[in-house]
Amino acid sequence: MPEYGAGGFTASGASLTGSTAPEHEDDGSRAVIDVHHHFCAPQWREWGEARGLVNPGALPPWAHWDAESALALMDRAGIATAVLKPMLPARYESSAQLREAITVTLRAAVEAVEAHPGRFFFHTPLFLDDPEVSSWALRHGLDELGAVGVNVTANYGGVYLGDPVYDGIFAELDERSAVVDTHPHNLPSPPSAGTPAKPAPGAAARPEAPEAPGTGRPGGPGGATSAGRPGPPGVTVPGVPNFLCDFLLDTTRAAANMIRNRTLDRFPHLSVILPHGGGFLPHIATRLEAFAGSFDPPVDPAVVRDHLHRFYYDTAGPMSPAGTLLATVDPSRILFGSDWPACPADMVTDVAVPALASDPALTPALRRAVNRENALRLMPRLVPA
Repeated sequence: MPEYGAGGFTASGASLTGSTAPEHEDDGSRAVIDVHHHFCAPQWREWGEARGLVNPGALPPWAHWDAESALALMDRAGIATAVLKPMLPARYESSAQLREAITVTLRAAVEAVEAHPGRFFFHTPLFLDDPEVSSWALRHGLDELGAVGVNVTANYGGVYLGDPVYDGIFAELDERSAVVDTHPHNLPSPPSAGTPAKPAPGAAARPEAPEAPGTGRPGGPGGATSAGRPGPPGVTVPGVPNFLCDFLLDTTRAAANMIRNRTLDRFPHLSVILPHGGGFLPHIATRLEAFAGSFDPPVDPAVVRDHLHRFYYDTAGPMSPAGTLLATVDPSRILFGSDWPACPADMVTDVAVPALASDPALTPALRRAVNRENALRLMPRLVPA
């Protein structure tokens, strides 16, 4: 008999989440919706190995996703439903090969959904530095296969979300009122002399290999993004893995660039999710407003404040205490995220989930909203079968 059953309870009935809410004050911890669940499909790994794109023996643990392990973690943590964020960490030789990789991954995601009704939903990955493949992927994933959103990287070769070069894809997403789930990346390297500042439209996807955090070796979440676009890191601090600090800055840069370019005003039907509590964004909100005139071109402080309230934020990480975030954003915009398997199972169940359950800034009603209700409002299809 397993130690934990569905719903995150031990055999004795004690809640794994650490929730102290009385039974009549449901805090959502028995049926959590996880919007930050990484998915490196076994079928993609086999496909990549057959083409010499990946070495399975060199892949880190987080890249060895399987449904049995995922469901075990979900049951331990009280997660009823997880939204899969596809990862495709490899060097692709052409746009055609990238498209094939996305096809394999999306087919695997559909199979996971069909095999476990109500437990899994999925985003479709976009590679924004390849506009043609991205346009095809959003049509195939959203319109044909039933993805609940798309996932993108904070920057592609140093060109951050919000840059006008991505407006074509964002317009297509806006037409669909799409959920745009973001994920950080290595901070970009400074461009060398003669290097184009922006990706050329239609450029083939030829990324560098991802690195494991702090190792400089290929294959870890320090270099692979939710969309799977790996790339070389910028200047790093020896002994400080990129995911500890740089990832948070990467998200913050992307958010600031979207504010600067008024992305949510120009594409008002988009819903943009910032991971890991928005990076450093909530902690520098007052600074951004106070110095809004320092943007180029200058931004009105009201625009900063408005965008901060219109982004969505997930709790993956684990997130720092919620007080700072709640002081900055609308509580209805906070979503639960586990970050598994990039975040180890024990970290999710023993640190992140209990910390959220005991956070003094969250009432049972707010925890219920974060654990479940906010995600359902944003993506109504996330209802267990």
